[in-house]
Amino acid sequence: MKIKLLITGIGGFIGSKIGEKAIEKGYKVIGVDDLSNGNKVNIPSEAHFIKLDLSKKENIAKLPPDIDFILHLAGQSSGDISFDDPILDLEKNTHSTLNLISYGIENKVKKILYASSMSVYGSVQDKPISEEYKTTPLSCYGVGKKTSENYLSIYKHQLPFLNYRMFNVYGPGQNMSNLRQGMVSIFLSQAVSLNSITVRGSLKRFRDFIYIDDVVECWLRGIELENLRNLTINIGTGKRTEVRFLVDEICSHFKNIDINVKESTQGDQFGIYSDNKLMKDLFQIKKTTSLQAGIKKFVTWAKNNK
Repeated sequence: MKIKLLITGIGGFIGSKIGEKAIEKGYKVIGVDDLSNGNKVNIPSEAHFIKLDLSKKENIAKLPPDIDFILHLAGQSSGDISFDDPILDLEKNTHSTLNLISYGIENKVKKILYASSMSVYGSVQDKPISEEYKTTPLSCYGVGKKTSENYLSIYKHQLPFLNYRMFNVYGPGQNMSNLRQGMVSIFLSQAVSLNSITVRGSLKRFRDFIYIDDVVECWLRGIELENLRNLTINIGTGKRTEVRFLVDEICSHFKNIDINVKESTQGDQFGIYSDNKLMKDLFQIKKTTSLQAGIKKFVTWAKNNK
């Protein structure tokens, strides 16, 4: 009998890519999304799709009872947007997690894998940030993610968890129309459609950009390693990349791109990159995709899909 995965946020960038690879590996995938951010065209055709808003408790009863693993990626996923309506952000990101915890406990789910974020760390020192580093989120989004982590920890003996603190994920399939989420996709979208890039904040800011295929691999290994539980894991490359370098890398694939620098967005972190030793050790990942290789693939995809 096939192992059954419930993937929430199946219509989103990361959720859909995990779903595709999981099906390819022989898992049965039940996908859930309210399509407020995700797109139905992203959902793998072989997945059984249920349109639901998981922040509404009454909807949880509509989920199938015989699930082996929950992969929870649904929610509002922008720090900037979280300030528009903090209550909605709380509902989408934290209420949905609480509802899934109840569902998981009731149906004896083996483990829940949760899409957390580097945003939980907030302002940090200029050094690789490990999972033990203090968390002082700067955005409503970051607060919601950390709160969900805390709830998962409380119920860990009834529902084992893995918290994935994902850094800046990018790659083909990312939503190019959302200019308030995803630094790489925002810059690339502007380069393709406007022949210019507007940077919100200093070019000296730094991030940890991780390619989508590497992220998908981590999620699937979290399922395969069934005894791996009740851990928080950074999902990043461990490489410090300045925004200036990212912009230059994107511009190298175009001609005469104008660069404009404006004030930063609310709650933005100046700089952060991961200590990813735990990720590499647990998942036996020896190396990740280089930014140059990842950007090249992303640019090729974006130009073919504009």
